[in-house]
Amino acid sequence: MRGRRAILAGLGTALGAALMPPRQALAHARLDRAEPGAGTRGAAPIEVVLRFTEAVEPRFSSIVVVNGAGTRWEAGPAQIGGDTHTLRVSLKPLPPGDYRVDWVVVSVDTHRSQGSYGFTVVA
Repeated sequence: MRGRRAILAGLGTALGAALMPPRQALAHARLDRAEPGAGTRGAAPIEVVLRFTEAVEPRFSSIVVVNGAGTRWEAGPAQIGGDTHTLRVSLKPLPPGDYRVDWVVVSVDTHRSQGSYGFTVVA
């Protein structure tokens, strides 16, 4: 009887572990909101603000804004803004044109995520 209970307990533990979502898949900071938003057209922003689904480590995170010629437009390094889920970077004055935002973040649990999107400044 003890052997049967041990086997059933072991199977229950294994089944529970198999049904649990992987921790690593839940641990990556994903982009939740962006200002300016992806694909937007409008006036030149003075900063880019990105909000993530998890807290990010600013020392290992960055935002780079480039135009079509590859010129960078950040006025300094990205910093935490408002709360630990938000990363922002001030921008130099942007002339009309297309821009790409490239971001890399490391969440506080050390998982790295990255992405990019574009926006357009109109006169």
